[in-house]
Amino acid sequence: MKIAVVYPPIKYKNEYPLLSQNRQFKYTNSLEVRIYPLVMASLATMLKEDKHDVLYLDGVNERLSMEVFEQQVSAFQPDILILETKAPIIQKHWEYINEFKTKNPDIKIILVGDHVCFYPEESLEQSKTDYVISHGDYDFIIRDLIRFLEKKQDEMPGDVHYKKDGNLISTGHTKFYNLDEAPEIDRNLTKWHIYGEAYLYHPVAYILSGRGCGGANNRETNLGQYKSNLPGRCTFCIWQYAFWKAGARMRDPDKVALEIKHLVENYKVKEVFDDNESGGVWDKEWLENFYIAMKKYGVLGKVRISSNARADNLADVEVCKLLKKLGYRLLKIGVESGNNKTLDILKKDEHINAIKQGIMNAKDYGLVVLMTTMVGYPWETEEETKETFDVTKELMLYKTHFGDSLQASIIMPYPGTPLYNEALKNKWFLDSFDPKDYKSFDMAHQILKTSGNPEAWCKKMWKIHLHPLFLLKSFFTLRSWNDIKLAIRGLISLFGHLKDYEE
Repeated sequence: MKIAVVYPPIKYKNEYPLLSQNRQFKYTNSLEVRIYPLVMASLATMLKEDKHDVLYLDGVNERLSMEVFEQQVSAFQPDILILETKAPIIQKHWEYINEFKTKNPDIKIILVGDHVCFYPEESLEQSKTDYVISHGDYDFIIRDLIRFLEKKQDEMPGDVHYKKDGNLISTGHTKFYNLDEAPEIDRNLTKWHIYGEAYLYHPVAYILSGRGCGGANNRETNLGQYKSNLPGRCTFCIWQYAFWKAGARMRDPDKVALEIKHLVENYKVKEVFDDNESGGVWDKEWLENFYIAMKKYGVLGKVRISSNARADNLADVEVCKLLKKLGYRLLKIGVESGNNKTLDILKKDEHINAIKQGIMNAKDYGLVVLMTTMVGYPWETEEETKETFDVTKELMLYKTHFGDSLQASIIMPYPGTPLYNEALKNKWFLDSFDPKDYKSFDMAHQILKTSGNPEAWCKKMWKIHLHPLFLLKSFFTLRSWNDIKLAIRGLISLFGHLKDYEE
């Protein structure tokens, strides 16, 4: 079959949607944020391995015009078109799907994404979508669905939704798949070179060491995989609830090290970013085995590794030492708020002193830290929001290394998350706001009642990058021409993000 895995180049006010591999969504003026969609890339690879003719076309991150995008899809003449969507852009995708199906009624359309995991029937009613997948392992599920459609598999997989004779049909729930059975991603097919972010050294390649956020250093065996007994459960995290059912799984560390070896040898990457929710940082035993594998394959010292992480997993300084030995450079850590009341309501399962200690431990051992923060909580006062600003500033100025940075945004309770349900129950939405107005779930703008001006606070936090002491400390830790290029990209990206919060 001919199968197109695509992202139509839909924009809003000339801003690009941060859609691929993004837990939190907004349109942005920054051209430096192009995140590799790892599950979609895995899907494209699986379909190619099943001998299908695959078109991978990311119209958003390739910055294609809609005209050029449609020309390429039309020239390919697919039998199946697969799209990833999210709440703020789903109405635009419904419009695109309806127009596409009117012109191409025989082409089957499959829709995936976090929003449709909670509301699969909605897209079947609002658009001419043929199949909706309501599970995070949609790469495996779509592979098996197509095998079923080709009569190469006896049963349709679970978590597939479709219409039959005007009735909505669901195939029930499926198990989580064994991640170690997925093939290594075909980087050429999925155009790995177009992706990257301002804070990463280029060329950069993205990987997934697992799927789901591990919140504690515990594990049990599940299908031969590492699995967290105490996963992250932050109420705002849509992927953790929509995709991973508040669980966490890790791949075999040997397979991850071998993938990195191939990326270094075949693509000369300077940095690998692990976009798993909290990387492998939550499991010390996994890291120890990863170190053994990296050493076995001769990759230690040949590439930088950066990763998402939780601060509580850095309380053990031995973990920080191990990360440094492995070649980790940067950790992307969620602070979310400087106020313990807020952290409790969000079920963050860590308080601000623990978060500060974890970040300081990482910096003490020479690791660069990118902090993510949010404002606009309906229960916070202006003074409590200032606590977040003060903590963020303090940590940005603590033992500043070149590359330390932050991201600030407005809290967004995506439909289906526990936070969304709490907002409905407690009437936290602005009185004039319709909770079904999906296009407004953009992290650049306020939709919840709150004290003060969250957009102004976001802009103020982004501007910490321009604090004289931060700039001075960053300058004196520059070490190479690559650092200078990284700094230039970072400044360009910063001004784009600041523009996001202009009136």
